[in-house]
Amino acid sequence: MRDPEAKGQLTEKQREARARLRTRTACLRAQASSDLPPFSTRPTTKDLVELDEDASSQALPSDAASAVPDGPPWRYGMTPEERAELLERKGHRAEKRQKIKAAALDKTPEKLKNPSGFQVRFRTGAVYTVVTVACVLAGDLPMLCMLMVMAGICAGEFYYMLRSDAKLPNEMLGIIATVLYPPSVYFYGLAGALIVSLGLLLALLVWYVFWLRARIPDVGVSFFGAAYTGLLLCGLVIVRQALGDPWGGVAVLLLFVSVWANDAFAYLVGSKIGKHKLAPRTSPKKSWEGFIAGLVGSVAFWCVLSLVPGITMPIPMAVVFGLVCGLMEVLGDLAESRIKRNSGFKDSGTIMPGHGGLLDRCDSIFLASITASILLIAGGCIPYSVF
Repeated sequence: MRDPEAKGQLTEKQREARARLRTRTACLRAQASSDLPPFSTRPTTKDLVELDEDASSQALPSDAASAVPDGPPWRYGMTPEERAELLERKGHRAEKRQKIKAAALDKTPEKLKNPSGFQVRFRTGAVYTVVTVACVLAGDLPMLCMLMVMAGICAGEFYYMLRSDAKLPNEMLGIIATVLYPPSVYFYGLAGALIVSLGLLLALLVWYVFWLRARIPDVGVSFFGAAYTGLLLCGLVIVRQALGDPWGGVAVLLLFVSVWANDAFAYLVGSKIGKHKLAPRTSPKKSWEGFIAGLVGSVAFWCVLSLVPGITMPIPMAVVFGLVCGLMEVLGDLAESRIKRNSGFKDSGTIMPGHGGLLDRCDSIFLASITASILLIAGGCIPYSVF
């Protein structure tokens, strides 16, 4: 493109405007150069981000800051004095936890201190396995209590992740409904699950109408979290009740073991020979080789499940059911990975050192339990009346 100024085609006003622009640009460059510190003391990108966040928080009006929800819904209307008291209590609890950790560390043998990541993962997994086996085999009520605790913790981790993803779920209603699902099915059957679902939906509608910050997506997330972490676990209750003691506990334990075998086989084979990614955008570490090995592990323990007294299931049917249930286990794992990736989390929590959160360990159990109960009832393998 030809320069019009070189051809004398600019008017006097255009020349003056260009001169003023050049002068202003030179002044800004000089000012920027004088304000910059020496190269050795210049701020990093992290420092600039922190300064920008501080400036944004200082520029936020007081009424806008108070409008941002902080914590669960029952804390939205807290006064500054109540918030200060809450922070003080949190500080005291943190100090107590540090003292307990220090006391436990002092009593720990030297050979158990500073464990590797694999050792931490193995010990945590061993404790989780022992507690699960003991509660499942101890009887109906211990297993029911275990499922209620498991569901409540998983629901809390789920809502915590979704809150970080700009959602505002009602944790209180969701966790209460989640914990009530297993006992409702235990005492009232499928009608109990329906009652809890309707009660939760009604409570969420009342919350949505009278709390103006709530949105329809928040209602959906609250309901989905309770159904995902509580309702799906009720399949284990159905299998336990259908067979009674002691074989009901054995059948539930074998369902747990089939899920663990799926995870273990997939991890061992995938880490050794896994080359083809199963879902690189959702879970980059999973491979098709590990996926096939996991299905083999699931099918193997479903064949063992067919030998439990009270279950009428031939080996070919057990193979098919094991494949279907194994697919659901992988789907549940990928679904939880997708939730974490969307929310920006690596782990759902820290309650299980070396593993992450309890939701990270139970993500495959949810879909596997409800799928197993549906397959066993639909196939006439267990004596259970739906109506």
